[in-house]
Amino acid sequence: MCSLGREGRIFRAIVAIRDWNPMISLVVREVAMSELVHKDPRSRRRVELLVFLILAFGIWPLVAVGVVGGYGFLVWMFQIVFGPPGPPASLH
Repeated sequence: MCSLGREGRIFRAIVAIRDWNPMISLVVREVAMSELVHKDPRSRRRVELLVFLILAFGIWPLVAVGVVGGYGFLVWMFQIVFGPPGPPASLH
């Protein structure tokens, strides 16, 4: 078995994600920090801007929707098991 190293594993993961969901058209190339240090500042700034845009408009909105949806699901399940909130029903 041949060892691919970190870059090979990342590439295989990106390809697996792309193959799993054909709607994903953007394949993000991970750049090592040491590679960024040796590039000119304009190139490094472009990569950092790309990473920021992916985080700000791609990953974090999905995380936010997942957290809010998960909380809503937990509240819904809690109310199914224990009933809706409010005072207990009167016995009269």
